[in-house]
Amino acid sequence: MPNQIPNSTPSGSNNIDTQTVFVVDDEPDVRAALRLLIKSVGYTVECFESADLFFNQFEPDRKGCLILDVRMPGMSGMDLQEKLSSMETLLPIIMISGHGEIPMAVKAVQNGAIDFLQKPFSDQQLLDRISQALEINNKRHDVHGVKQNAQNKYDSLTPREREIFTEVVAGKLNKVIAYELNISTRTVEIHRAKAMEKMGAKNLSELINLANLIKSSD
Repeated sequence: MPNQIPNSTPSGSNNIDTQTVFVVDDEPDVRAALRLLIKSVGYTVECFESADLFFNQFEPDRKGCLILDVRMPGMSGMDLQEKLSSMETLLPIIMISGHGEIPMAVKAVQNGAIDFLQKPFSDQQLLDRISQALEINNKRHDVHGVKQNAQNKYDSLTPREREIFTEVVAGKLNKVIAYELNISTRTVEIHRAKAMEKMGAKNLSELINLANLIKSSD
């Protein structure tokens, strides 16, 4: 698109594991300056002239961070932040603005932004925030990956194995589970062992930790 500053990554080098610094600002001079600054330290950067343009092309699985101007025609930066928040994106957001209203800054941070920078800010200040944001993004993806792995294992359980899994992590003894489900204790033991094998849990403590991961991802 003619109004979008080209990606600084050479063609064909972009992939899902590449961290990209996304810049959304309606001022061409600001986009150009930020692109040069971010590219100068080796980061991949993509710039967009509007929140709508970014959102329409947004891919939730892509890694990186977002530098987002607060005031723009059409969808504002705050509106885009709310949309991304509702999608539970893992993308850390750095809000920037030429207007330093404290209430706006507070709201942005409360909504999940890692910082709110007032223009003009120093190059080093922004680069420090970008470095921090990319570290946060890596950690979020690591945690998300662990949770997704636990969920995938849980999804592989049969209905009966899930039923026993739930009762086991609730702390119930095999004989109690057997009585409540009207099955034999041996049947409980078999399904319990199979569930633990599929979940990759060596003991009850590990099984409970996996259950907590699954619960926290709901």
